[in-house]
Amino acid sequence: VQLQASGGGLVQTGGSLTLSCAASGHTFGDNGMAWSRQAPGKEREFVASIGRNDRSTTYYADSVKGRFTISRDNARNTMYLHMNTLKSEDTAVYYCGAKSGHGSYISLDSFNSWGQGTLVTVSS
Repeated sequence: VQLQASGGGLVQTGGSLTLSCAASGHTFGDNGMAWSRQAPGKEREFVASIGRNDRSTTYYADSVKGRFTISRDNARNTMYLHMNTLKSEDTAVYYCGAKSGHGSYISLDSFNSWGQGTLVTVSS
């Protein structure tokens, strides 16, 4: 599956932003999906994930729980990350990933396809 993240940009602290991930090349509904991020000088980290269906169980990193919402629209082959109350520590390149097999939904190793990232910069 090919993935393309978009929607990044510059936003002020406390603001909101929505990222999109467009998928192609495979049946979108066969894949669990996830967002990860990598801040400058830091390792990539798990952000959120969602099961194969539009109403699947969702998972969040503690650092974003209550502020970010992951969703998907299988009819549009698209996944979203709605980000609210953004903080400077949310500044990172955000990547979307897909997994077709088994494995934990909170482990990045379970996701075998990753797209190009989109940069989110949160400034005061």
